[in-house]
Amino acid sequence: MGITKLVAQRSTCLRRHVGAILVRDKRIITTGYNGAPARIKHCLDVGCLREQMGIPSGERHELCRGLHAEQNAIIQAAIHGVSIQGASLYCTNMPCSICTKMLINSGIVDIYFKEGYSDPLASDMLAEAGIVPKKFG
Repeated sequence: MGITKLVAQRSTCLRRHVGAILVRDKRIITTGYNGAPARIKHCLDVGCLREQMGIPSGERHELCRGLHAEQNAIIQAAIHGVSIQGASLYCTNMPCSICTKMLINSGIVDIYFKEGYSDPLASDMLAEAGIVPKKFG
């Protein structure tokens, strides 16, 4: 989890710094942090769209310039041609419902998180998929 917190320091989000690591067989496969897509200006440079629109945390995830840390970790695996099926996610925060759907379909088997995140739909879907998130530390 220490490495996950270190990865979170790369975040360019003005609201929350999140780091994610995908691990299989005790090896780090990929990392991700939350921030704008490649070649897109970061919120650090142009301000937070969600703040400007008055959107509370945990709502309207699609109205954001950034990708979540979990999404970036999955994308890095795809870019480098590395399967993440059977891997475990370590994340500074509990995944939202959008990331949860991606993690389930990616074949992630375990989720370890440091801090909670209020998203009942994510919790319901993880339970239905048989994945029990574990609070770490």
